[in-house]
Amino acid sequence: MSLISVNNLTFAYEGSYENIFEDLSFQIDTDWKLGFTGRNGRGKTTFLKLLLDKYEYSGSISANVDFEYFPYEVDHTDYLTIDIIREIASNVEDWKISKELSLLEAKNDIMYRQFYTLSKGEQTKAMLVALFLKENAFLLIDEPTNHLDAAARETVSRYLEGKKGFILVSHDRYFLDNCIDHVLAINRTNIDVCKGNFSQWWEHKEQQDSFEISENEKLKGDIKRLSVAVKRTSDWSDRAEKSKKGTTNSGSKLDKGYVGHKAAKMMKRAKNIEVRQVVKIEQKSRLLKNRETSESLKITPLNFYNDTLAEFADLSISYGDRIICDKVNFKICQGDRIALKGKNGCGKSSLIKLLCGENIPHIGELRKNNRLTISYVSQVTDYLCGSLSAFADMHGIDESLFKAILRKLDFSREQFDNNIENFSGGQKKKVLIARSLCEKAHLYIWDEPLNFIDVVSRMQIEELLLKFHPTIIFVEHDRNFLENIATKIIEL
Repeated sequence: MSLISVNNLTFAYEGSYENIFEDLSFQIDTDWKLGFTGRNGRGKTTFLKLLLDKYEYSGSISANVDFEYFPYEVDHTDYLTIDIIREIASNVEDWKISKELSLLEAKNDIMYRQFYTLSKGEQTKAMLVALFLKENAFLLIDEPTNHLDAAARETVSRYLEGKKGFILVSHDRYFLDNCIDHVLAINRTNIDVCKGNFSQWWEHKEQQDSFEISENEKLKGDIKRLSVAVKRTSDWSDRAEKSKKGTTNSGSKLDKGYVGHKAAKMMKRAKNIEVRQVVKIEQKSRLLKNRETSESLKITPLNFYNDTLAEFADLSISYGDRIICDKVNFKICQGDRIALKGKNGCGKSSLIKLLCGENIPHIGELRKNNRLTISYVSQVTDYLCGSLSAFADMHGIDESLFKAILRKLDFSREQFDNNIENFSGGQKKKVLIARSLCEKAHLYIWDEPLNFIDVVSRMQIEELLLKFHPTIIFVEHDRNFLENIATKIIEL
């Protein structure tokens, strides 16, 4: 056991006028299992890179362990997986690799396959094995669940539950609850370290937020009264200063020495009172700074003239000799919130793309009305680039509405000046969701919409779907979201 100490950490990107972190100080234990949470764009990945000494900063970070970052960059994907693992964790014995893979329910033969032939889930498991086999390493695990289906998430969660010494960035509430014992929370003005799992931290935060909400009006009144008092004290100080050069009411000259001494005492007293009042205002204002605000979102679904929007009838998809999904049968009716569920590679995204009109080889039938209006959120965001204004214009959506939705999803006004390619992964996904919310459609099709998106925004989206009842078919591995939203689950 040892400590990682962060003292007076301050950091801003070159050319930026605002600090990402300012005067942060806290300690964490290298035996802890920390879940790292916070809104998108707050600096979670930036903080991990500061631990890795990737950027220059003021303050200090001290630790007696080496930091290792996940996902590990694999330069030679044509190498055998076992050779890549050995490259990361040198001198490790093969039986240890085999044991760790078995804990992750990965087949032993993946060690002797070229890395690029592994599925994304298998690659994730192989890299976790490699990094946990490194000695004297504190692991920084950045969003490991994005390429994992629901079953794989459960397996990885159980694996991490048996480990210690890591910071885990994830927005999957159920996943975090099973495998962490502390929370590292990046707030609006600071970073908190709290004991417990995610649900325990969230319950505490809701209580704290409720207290701040109840105190809000009272504090506003206090701040207003203090501000008036500061103004009154300042005016008193100014009058005292002017009296040094004045005369008495009778017109006779004042004793300037006496008046100057008295005025100086009055000014000093006034300034001391003013400073104390300003400090009180700052203290009361600070109480409101970490309360997360999340305004309600809106969507305008269109009504369809027919109750049935689309129907899959004995539909099978195959690529070459490999059958992806076989004889799929289900209807999409107005008001349905349908979740497609199954392991990676079972055809979920293929069915969605076929529904969107892509040319996917299949047999069987997809019955879909040509007058159906669809809004689609893709799984990938790599193609996004350019300004938000250009993006809105390209997709024919109202720019003011689009940006208003992004503001509700915690975008700052300054963020609107940046190009999309410079956004975080979560912010890019929010761009796609905001565009979809601007579109009036009969059917909304979202393929893994929550990848990289923070917990507060996930709850906003849940609230939206439950309130406005759009017809939606989606793929999502977040268990809480699935259980809260889906009216039908199609298991592939």
